[in-house]
Amino acid sequence: MSLSKPQSTSMLATSAAAPSLLNQVGMAGGAAVITVSFIHPIDVIKTRIQISPEYSKLGMGGTAGKIVSSDGVAALWNGVNAAWLREASYTSLRLGLYEPCKVAFGCTTPETTTFIKKFAAGSAAGALGSLAGNPFDVLKTKMMTAEGAGTPSLGKTAVELFKNQGIGGFYRGIDSNVMRAMVLNGTKMACYDQAKGLVVQVTGFERKSLLTTFFSAVTAGFFMTCTVAP
Repeated sequence: MSLSKPQSTSMLATSAAAPSLLNQVGMAGGAAVITVSFIHPIDVIKTRIQISPEYSKLGMGGTAGKIVSSDGVAALWNGVNAAWLREASYTSLRLGLYEPCKVAFGCTTPETTTFIKKFAAGSAAGALGSLAGNPFDVLKTKMMTAEGAGTPSLGKTAVELFKNQGIGGFYRGIDSNVMRAMVLNGTKMACYDQAKGLVVQVTGFERKSLLTTFFSAVTAGFFMTCTVAP
């Protein structure tokens, strides 16, 4: 029993052998870019439904059909290059900076690693990522909602935005985006980190086991949805 307690409590501490900052940011960004390449059509459909009464009446299937019939299948990937840049900046930082932020907030031992500090570290990483990714988020939204065969390129969209609204146009909605990122990432990272330690304690799975990661991610995803939905 005396040997099991240090092992269980250490599950909640920051790993002493964490990857380098560059590795963490790079791996997070790379995984996010690959993922968004597959889910981008869903994002396009969702955005059209959110901003257009016409599309909202059609629903998801009807919207997808109308986009494809009007502009072709490629239109489902409108703005994917802006989405890549957003993920390479926003997601890479909000995930990659979590561990360094934990250390900055004093999470260096099991005793000093609390849920509140994890939440604060996740929120700080989310805010920094949102500041970096907001310009690409704006460009992505403008490109996703563009209709017709002459969908503007990323460069042309950026030039037009700057011409009409100046540099401030790239940071439209920054306050709500930062707030959302702080709540989302704070909840996601803190709950995932906490759940991972609890899953290991309760099930006896290895910390790096795929099942441990799966159950921790499901738990974090549930609580993240509850907090971000409003």
